[in-house]
This record gives sequence, structure tokens and C-alpha cells, in this order.
Amino acid sequence: MLIKNAKLRNLNHSVDILIEGDVIKEISPSIISSDSNIINANNNLVLEPFIEPHVHLDTALSAGQPRWNKSGTLFEGIECWSEKKETLTYDDVKKRSKKALEWQIANGIQWVRTHVDITDPTFTALKVLLELKEEMKQFVNIQIVAFPQEGILSFPNGLKLLEDALILGADVIGGIPHFEYTRDLGVQSIKEIVKLAIKYDKLIDVHCDEIDDEQSRFLEVLATEALFNNIGTKVTASHTTAMGSYNDPYTYKLFRLLRKSNINFISNPLVNIHLGGRFDSYPKRRGLTRVKELDQDNINVCFGHDDIFDPWYPLGNGNMLQVLHMGLHVSHMMGYDDISNCLDFITCNSAKTLHLGDEYKLKVGNKANLIILSEQNDYDAVKLQASVLFSIKNGVVISKSTPKQSYIFTTNKKFIDFK
Repeated sequence: MLIKNAKLRNLNHSVDILIEGDVIKEISPSIISSDSNIINANNNLVLEPFIEPHVHLDTALSAGQPRWNKSGTLFEGIECWSEKKETLTYDDVKKRSKKALEWQIANGIQWVRTHVDITDPTFTALKVLLELKEEMKQFVNIQIVAFPQEGILSFPNGLKLLEDALILGADVIGGIPHFEYTRDLGVQSIKEIVKLAIKYDKLIDVHCDEIDDEQSRFLEVLATEALFNNIGTKVTASHTTAMGSYNDPYTYKLFRLLRKSNINFISNPLVNIHLGGRFDSYPKRRGLTRVKELDQDNINVCFGHDDIFDPWYPLGNGNMLQVLHMGLHVSHMMGYDDISNCLDFITCNSAKTLHLGDEYKLKVGNKANLIILSEQNDYDAVKLQASVLFSIKNGVVISKSTPKQSYIFTTNKKFIDFK
């Protein structure tokens, strides 16, 4: 395959990309090849695939089952899901999860980290996602987080269920310290997570301080454990929305620890601003972590969906550019430079969080995994919500889209082609 006239993010001129088999063979200003499989990128942006670093595929497309979350709170969402779990079936989970994955693939996502609720002794959802991980590997790489939705130490046999899920095949250890019954249990849950991560050599991704309570400070515990055990690059703090309510003197002190720990952050702007501030009258908080400050301090932060049409979020279609668009707005990152570099939040920053290493990069010698957008740069990709024209994985086109076109007819019967 030969891709002509590709615009790369770090270059001002277009290049050609030659793919042989499943590997990028050459990237040059002009390549002559006898390959008949040619895609003309037309000076549009060609880059690494989008990454979904935080989603719950087991709950996807289950909104309204068995009832709607009328309060819009995190806690009622958990209650709704607990009721749904009582009637969970293998076929139901697989149908919904696979459909959500198909939406993500169509939107240029080739790596997905999904949290799977393991506070279900039958492990129904976990078994489904392990099966889908194998079935869908030619289209998408899946990391599975063993996520104790109802707590590790507050749920009966929660710690054993967490370890059993790792033995069964989960890739990442999850947690939810702010949902444990007490602060002491929350702190201990983090210590248990770190013990398991070291024992099984696993990554860590904790739902951490997903609450507006400025006294919820499990992040400092997670970062300290990561620092003391020298595993920071393998540790992720998801949500951390309480940080949006921390006072500045405490946050200043906290950031020193965060820098030293080298942990990663995932913000989920669509869901966080929907769930956040639910107990406020006015002023209402944004329910978002300090994305801008983390980014400016060179602390790795990326954006995820979190939920797609489930008890916690009644919308979503797997489009990372929607997530990015909202994230930039609510993080006050609408400056020219912010927007001109914003695709990092859904590409390379996420790759670092998922611990992908050099294999993710679009470069000679690596696997031919890339996407072609309908716009020429980060700014226009976000402004115009670019289509993913092609998604190519291991040298094979796995999805293709045709951008929507609108026509405005004028009074003199001529029309304007509006893109």
C-alpha cells in the first residue's frame, strides 16, 4: 500500500508513506512504487490511531435498563448498574460491548482500555471482554481493567475477586477508594492494589477521587505508593475530579508529589461535567480535574469517554473528537497553541498512559497502524470535527468514511458546496 500526499503533524510539507505487508517501509517526500493499492491523502492529516484510554464496555448501551438515572449522580448510576447486574447475561453483555467497539473502530480508535466490573462473582462481563479481546484483535487492541465497582474492601470478598480476575486474564488493576465505606478502607484498598500490581507485574488504573468533596484526597496516597515503589509510569489516576475543588495551597504541595511520582492522569470531560456539581446550587462546579495545570506542569494527562449511553451518561457515540472538543472548553484550553497541539490528549498522551512504548509511533519499521483525517491540522480537526477517512491497522484498511456534505442553494439557483 502507498499513501500519497500525507500531512504529518510534525512536518510542514506532505510526504508519501510506503507500507509493505504490515510494516511501514518508507516515509519520504516522494516515493515511486509499483504498488497498485494507492490512497491519496490529499494533504490531509495522517497520524497515529486514536486511543480510548478509559471506557466501560460492559455497561455500554445499557441506559434505561432497568431504570433511568433520574438524579444524574454517580451514586444513583452505581445503584442502577447494581440492579442491572442481577439480570446480566453473557449474550447481552457481548452484544452491547461489541456494538460499542464497532462504533469506536469506525471513529479511528485502535487501542481501548476498558474497565470491567468484577464485583460479580460469576465474572460474566469479564469473560465476555476476554473473549472479545481475542475475537476483535485484528481491528482493535484491548486492555482490560479489573474494576471493583462496589469496592475492594467494602464489597464481600472484593479483594479475592480482584485477584481472581487478574488470574483469569485482566491486564490492569482497578480500584475506587472514594467509594469504600471509610477513608481508612480507601487507603488500605490502594495499598492492596499496589501489592497485587507488584505480585503480578500489572498496570494500575484507579478511579480516584471521582467526587466533588475537596476532602477526598486518595490521589496523594496513590501517588505516594507509586513513588515509594518506583512504579509511577505504570500507574494511572482516572477522574480525580475532587482536585477541581482542592484549595490552591494544598494543590501546590500536591503537584510536587505528582511530578516526582510520574503517574498518569485520565480526565473524562463528557461524563465528569455531567455528573459533577450535582449537589451544588450556585455557583456550580465543573466537576473536572485540573487538566490545564497538569499539562502545563508536564504531567501526563489524556482524555477518555468513560461511558457510552449507560446509567452514568445518556449520550455518546465513540467519537474521541467529541471528547476532545468538550475537554478543551471546560479546561479553559481554547488558546491557539492549546488547540494547535490538542490531538496529543487522544493520541500520544494516551499511549504513554497505556504503557505502549515506541510501538505506537508512526515511523519506519513500526507496524502500519494509522488514520487519515478529513482535515490538515489539529486546529481544523477539532473545529470541524474531522471525519476519519481511513483507519489502517497492520497495513489493512479496517474502516472508511465519507465526510458529510451540505449544499446551500441561493436565490439565483446556484449553490455553495459547504464542507
